[in-house]
Amino acid sequence: MQRLLDELIHHLSLAHAQAARVLEAERHVAVRMAQIIQALPDQHPDLGAFDGLMEHSRELGKSIVAYLHNLADLQDAMAEHLAAVMKELDGASEE
Repeated sequence: MQRLLDELIHHLSLAHAQAARVLEAERHVAVRMAQIIQALPDQHPDLGAFDGLMEHSRELGKSIVAYLHNLADLQDAMAEHLAAVMKELDGASEE
């Protein structure tokens, strides 16, 4: 039983590590996009009129929201998996 729990924990940790790598990559994209927006001049940007600036700003906002949403999903998944593992460990200690 303990071996199965160890394997489960190992696989969960690998899955969480991969999810964290994906989120880290998304974070880098969002940070880079924010740096690009920050580098734009405050007055009279030449982005193909005001509509171009608004479109780029919307895309940046969408990227940040997607990153935060994925981070929340990762946290929820980790909490669910940890709760299941703790329940199994509690049940195993009673045996």
